[in-house]
Amino acid sequence: MQYVCDAGTATWFRIETIGEATLESAAMDHAVERFFRDAYDKATQSYAPPKSLATVEQKIGLKAHIQRSMPRFITLRDKDGVALVTAMLPPDGMDTRGFRPVIVGKSNADPYATYSDAIQKLGDHFKFTLDPARCYPYRRG
Repeated sequence: MQYVCDAGTATWFRIETIGEATLESAAMDHAVERFFRDAYDKATQSYAPPKSLATVEQKIGLKAHIQRSMPRFITLRDKDGVALVTAMLPPDGMDTRGFRPVIVGKSNADPYATYSDAIQKLGDHFKFTLDPARCYPYRRG
């Protein structure tokens, strides 16, 4: 995992591997692993290495391409490493209306009641608003 930013008593980290996404799904009882795998596969398939590279060097830029082109999967962890919130944000952290950020708690519960300050800090870090009406997909009423 890669450090993203502090959020008071917790910290945001970027999920970088399928293994980390698998652990996040298990800890949070939701399907982030499936979404991560789909995005990872799509980014991998879209990679076109420079033709000037030798065959053995073809995958040198793959990891950077994947990180640039797939959504950012981010987890909020407490000081003991316990997963609290999972977020899926646009690639490169750019706020676009064509991408709907998703932020969920354990078992897809609404994380805003307990972690709104931490979510606000994540939004401040990327310089866009992560309001619940846009980011929490299971809102009722």
